[in-house]
Amino acid sequence: MANGQKASQPNVIVFFTDQQRWDTTGVHGNPLGLTPNFDRMAARGTHLYNSFTCQPVCGPARSVFQTGLYPTTTGCHRNSIPLPEGTQTMAHYFRDAGYKTGYIGKWHLAGENPVTERGRGGYEYWLAANALEMTSDSYDAVLFNNENERVKLPGYRVDALTDAAIRYIDQEKENPFFLFLSFLEPHHQNHRDDYPSPDIYQEAYTGRWTPPDLAALGGTSAQHLGGYYGMVKRLDEALGRLFDAVKSLGIAENTIILFTSDHACHFKTRNSEYKRSCHESSIRVPTAVIGPGFDSRGQIRELVSLIDLPPTLLDAAGISVPEAMQGRSILPVLRRETASWPDDVYVQISEAQIGRAIRTSRWKYSVSAKDPIGDVPTADSYSEEFLYDLQADPYELTNLIGFESHRDVTAILRERLLRRMEATGEPKAEIVEAQSKRSGQRRVSESESRV
Repeated sequence: MANGQKASQPNVIVFFTDQQRWDTTGVHGNPLGLTPNFDRMAARGTHLYNSFTCQPVCGPARSVFQTGLYPTTTGCHRNSIPLPEGTQTMAHYFRDAGYKTGYIGKWHLAGENPVTERGRGGYEYWLAANALEMTSDSYDAVLFNNENERVKLPGYRVDALTDAAIRYIDQEKENPFFLFLSFLEPHHQNHRDDYPSPDIYQEAYTGRWTPPDLAALGGTSAQHLGGYYGMVKRLDEALGRLFDAVKSLGIAENTIILFTSDHACHFKTRNSEYKRSCHESSIRVPTAVIGPGFDSRGQIRELVSLIDLPPTLLDAAGISVPEAMQGRSILPVLRRETASWPDDVYVQISEAQIGRAIRTSRWKYSVSAKDPIGDVPTADSYSEEFLYDLQADPYELTNLIGFESHRDVTAILRERLLRRMEATGEPKAEIVEAQSKRSGQRRVSESESRV
């Protein structure tokens, strides 16, 4: 532990990737050995096995992590809506508790580039770009500093940001600090719709292994999956470098490191681009935490949402969780202090549709607005769109919505979803039932309906 730091104030580092599927990791069955550092982190710390975003698109997901509020609460329900000035963020909560705060990488919560101080969410140290994919490329990392000066960093973009993070950690090692390290990878490079890996991994993973949903549905996976995997590999190497840095600086035992992603990637199999849908390939992400309060906690099977991570980090740092936050700290679950944890996660979907979904341990149920009018975050009326039995169909290849055999489970999920919407503060809405379909041999018992 650094000399000037109290044991009650652990450092906190968020290692935030963009558009990373859960099944890129070895602990989720990927056979390519892409993530030995993440896998070790999951084994030695806490692995949140069932981890989901609550908004599968960049800006809204980031607003959730910075505020602990749903996008319909902050108003950031789609990309290109800046975080309202005066919004309390993680930076404010940590600063008020005596922490130094730093942000490095992609922000995507402002309406300008470079992002002036008023749009930085209260972070003191700043080396970032609003939409990093628009200001940089894989070997052309361009960000902006506190003075809004253009800064070009050497190396592959993942390495460049990691170098900057290590410099910041070394600089602040005598003080408690909260560092948010936000990568673009493994998100595509927008202007050419490409997934550019480091040169050394080009073609190394092409054709090696395809997840079952992509094998069945195709999309752009044949073109893009190899590069995507190369990006994931370099991110994991960066995670290892971060572990080495905090160990060499003598602060590993008092540093919490959280790894997660804003959303996943379905490679144009569910709509015309890569996310913005209710499917696991849009919403399920890899998440693990290591450090004080999280070491040796093992694999946690409860369903955890992105909105639960801000209160968890505050709780772990000994900072009071604001009552306004709409998620829950998972620490009582880790400590076995409570048996009460919701068996569902709630998802808001924007841009491709105004959609709402609920995911339980077995079922996925999703609705979309019938006739959305204008750029609005909510709707008065939704239509049933998807129902999946994740036990029988984990890759969501058979849509059961409307099946006579699943009428009871659909009714239960419909009511659960409406309650979730209301609890989030959304206006009262109706859900129009799907047209009934014959279901052949399929049957669902009453007990199965309530799982």
